[in-house]
Amino acid sequence: MHDLKVTIFQCKLVWEDPAANLSFFDKRLDQLTQPTDLVVLPEMFTTGFTMNARELAQDMDGMAVAWMRDASARHQVHIAGSMIIRDGQQYYNRLVWAKPDGALQTYDKRHLFRMSGEHEVYSAGDQTIIVELKGWNICPLICYDLRFPVWTRNARKQYDLAVFVANWPAPRSMHWETLLRARAIENQCFVIGVNRVGTDGNNLPYDGKSAFIDPTGKVLFQQKDLPVIHTETLFYNILTSYRESFPAWMDAD
Repeated sequence: MHDLKVTIFQCKLVWEDPAANLSFFDKRLDQLTQPTDLVVLPEMFTTGFTMNARELAQDMDGMAVAWMRDASARHQVHIAGSMIIRDGQQYYNRLVWAKPDGALQTYDKRHLFRMSGEHEVYSAGDQTIIVELKGWNICPLICYDLRFPVWTRNARKQYDLAVFVANWPAPRSMHWETLLRARAIENQCFVIGVNRVGTDGNNLPYDGKSAFIDPTGKVLFQQKDLPVIHTETLFYNILTSYRESFPAWMDAD
């Protein structure tokens, strides 16, 4: 298997302004100075975590998805992040995974954050997805999903890397850090968490703490408070060696 280079964008988001956010990410992608296989953007990267779906939702053939397809093809890199999507009469917090050949895979957030009324605006997804990249099986998930280990259970080594995109507020950042490590340890996989920084339109503060975590729970990289674009190489032999030397996955329920 090949090692995997992943780049995360921890940044401020312009509240409810898709054009401004897409322009920002377009410029930052143009400024990347090292090769990477996958770029991961935060949850609702076009708008911030808003319940204003009626005004801001786009279709799958809208501007944001078209931008992802174009950027992926231009830079020859996979790009993943979630946005507000209108599908029929329903709205979804949908992660879109764009591939350089124009193909898309999507995941609709399963666990909707009721404390913000997300469950009253958006419809919940009902299945996870696995994306294959350079021999790696990757499971993308969204924010509040992190709290639910049954949903994220890595049965029979189904995936090698879990990616959580989020708008996770600073008052609960201890939960974010703890649960990211827990998901890596219990699932014996790499975990990446991509959060935002700054303050949103509801005056909620975000301190980022985006992180790369290895299968033992070791934090390989983490950044608090500041915007950052960071690329990390994930080594497949570290994953396989650990699973072979400590095969707890074989005793999973």
